[in-house]
Amino acid sequence: MIFEVWAPRATSVFVEIAGSRHPLAGRARGWWSADVPEAGHGTDYGFVVDGAGPYPDPRSRRQPEGVFGPSRLYDHDRFTWADHDWTGRDLRGSVVYELHIGTFTEAGTFTAAIERLDHLVELCVDFVEVMPVAPVPGMRNWGYDGVDLYAVNETYGGPDGLKEFVDACHGAGIGVILDVVYNHLGPSGNFLHPFGPYLTGFSGSFWGEAVNLDGPESDEVRRYLIDNAVQWLRDFHVDGLRLDAVHALHDKRAVHLLAELAEEVDALACSLGRPLSLIAESDLNDPRVVTPLEAGGLGMTAQWNDDVHHALHAAVTGERHGYYGDFGSMKTLAKALTSGFVHDGEFSTFRGRAHGRPAHGVPGHRFVCCLQNHDQIGNRAAGDRLSPAQLRLGAGLLLTAPFTPMLFMGEEWGARSPFLFFTDHVEPELREGEADRRRREFEGFGYDWAALAPDPSLADTFTRSKLDWGELKDEPHWSLLGWYRDLIALRKALPELSDPRTDRVRVDFDEDAQWLIMHRASLSVIANFCPDSVTLTLPGGRVLLTSDEGVFAGREGLRIPGQALVIYRSET
Repeated sequence: MIFEVWAPRATSVFVEIAGSRHPLAGRARGWWSADVPEAGHGTDYGFVVDGAGPYPDPRSRRQPEGVFGPSRLYDHDRFTWADHDWTGRDLRGSVVYELHIGTFTEAGTFTAAIERLDHLVELCVDFVEVMPVAPVPGMRNWGYDGVDLYAVNETYGGPDGLKEFVDACHGAGIGVILDVVYNHLGPSGNFLHPFGPYLTGFSGSFWGEAVNLDGPESDEVRRYLIDNAVQWLRDFHVDGLRLDAVHALHDKRAVHLLAELAEEVDALACSLGRPLSLIAESDLNDPRVVTPLEAGGLGMTAQWNDDVHHALHAAVTGERHGYYGDFGSMKTLAKALTSGFVHDGEFSTFRGRAHGRPAHGVPGHRFVCCLQNHDQIGNRAAGDRLSPAQLRLGAGLLLTAPFTPMLFMGEEWGARSPFLFFTDHVEPELREGEADRRRREFEGFGYDWAALAPDPSLADTFTRSKLDWGELKDEPHWSLLGWYRDLIALRKALPELSDPRTDRVRVDFDEDAQWLIMHRASLSVIANFCPDSVTLTLPGGRVLLTSDEGVFAGREGLRIPGQALVIYRSET
């Protein structure tokens, strides 16, 4: 077995196996290697750098004892795949479903998640987007504190567990998008410093030290991240990656890391013969993120669009705190539905400056939009979700808009369980300071963190966040699930609803009466946000779908109850 590691500033490197140390020889560009014939699949090891260690391998494929334990050799070729006929999924026209493996089921494993795939098939989603699965300190975490980026959290089922999950998803006709974090590493169990300049030495964001993408010796750091992305897509058969907070990638090179990654993934897609998607989380409101490489952009397939979320959320809830301050009006919602970005160079009161630029010519499918996601629920002090009434109204607009819609697990039946922020740090200072760090991160949002937010380190905070699948048999959950299923089925049946051309979307609204009509060719999606009923005059036609049985078509027009939505087909 050949062991390799990048340690450009080391004077000696050994690999330690079962108490014995084997020297590695220095090679070009800071790499070290050694052949240890007796090592193979399943062998535990660690690297000793300049006499310190042993440390886990920066490219460790398994961490069976967690982030503080030894690495274990893992041979990808030993897994037998059954998805030989899988030709991939295109993001265009798709519906995405975000989930967290640890809380999606009671068991919190890949195996348990497989048992719920029938539910997703019946819902008719096209992709599952899995929150990060890299090893984390302790037994529970959102995943954004990950280290050992090439490995898979053992509490979920390890690398074989992830492969079994992907294989089962493909067998069910569902693609898999994996959430990865390249802008920082977790604060605990990160042993990259002894090996080389992976990190910059300065705080790149609220979450930790910036990754060295453009400083001295950053070529190999960039390769570390790109090779990691390729591993998920090639060796784990994943269909796409969601890249966390790309605005926190500190890269001043002429060729940005995202462009370099997009080029590499395009080449891999050609080799594999199936589409591969890269979805960026970016709060820059910069359309260059999703502009193709050949047009001078960064080449991302799509990006998360917070403006659409904020506009929908503020409209259905009436909330105006924090970043919702610029949203909530029918005018703002209309702009979001027709332009994608609300802040396209306009002044943002939350930021205290102008923000964004117009997304002219960007097709709607390049914006992944949601009514809820892990951040927008979990970053609330109480982790509270929208009510069934709010979900009916918001989902009706989301699933008929020209964007790529994304649901968050349990949303489709109005799950009552919160999605709280939870961690399990080993170090006392991290455990004790986590709650205060969250409070400071969202200072100014008006939440009473002391009264509402539970301690992130408590096991109960995690268990309370698990979905209760028993709710499905009860009302109003079952009816709400039927509404989501009907909306998705209608979206897939009527080409007008998945048409990504935003310039063909027209919106009428009445700010005072609080109603809005989104026109999609001959279809009209009518949303009444007011608690009182409204009667509107429409051209002749028929109701295709409604969220409320109280909708009535008479001589005076179409009567729509309060907080209801109607999809209407004009026949003239």
